[in-house]
Amino acid sequence: MTGAAETAEASAGHSATADVVAELYRTEATSLVRLARIFTDDRNAAEDLVQEAFIRFQRTVDRIKDPDKAAPYMRSIVLNLARDHNRRGLMSLRHRETREPPPQAAVEEQALASEDRREVLSAVLALPARQRDCVVLRFYLDLSEREIAETMGISPNSVKTHCRRALAALEKRLGMVP
Repeated sequence: MTGAAETAEASAGHSATADVVAELYRTEATSLVRLARIFTDDRNAAEDLVQEAFIRFQRTVDRIKDPDKAAPYMRSIVLNLARDHNRRGLMSLRHRETREPPPQAAVEEQALASEDRREVLSAVLALPARQRDCVVLRFYLDLSEREIAETMGISPNSVKTHCRRALAALEKRLGMVP
């Protein structure tokens, strides 16, 4: 192969890679930020984690032979980065959003709703890692059992088992079961 042919082939490969990453960003970025935000409870940190996930994905995209595997692979990168983020205590004040205080009339409603959300989120985050991941992917991102299995590298039956156990633990923790 001549130098010009090699350069043209490398350029075409780079273009195809860029197209895969761009398409994945267009279709999945918003849900990936939502996923990361559940684990970080911080929009800025979630966006940073997703950005890092896309950087890592860009480096390894040529290893993905089946385009249908790209989204589950990205979700697994985001899950791993979020776990690392929390494990290392990387949440910092620079990631905290500044918020305008709500109008006084809505404060009580927002406080009650916020407390309920915090209680549920706290219960979800207290689950064992696999149960937590399955519940978040299933009920927050609305993924199918097959998609969750692909994302986590486990069988669909394992997904069912983890979800069932997680829901039972959540019911018990949240006082829904006597």
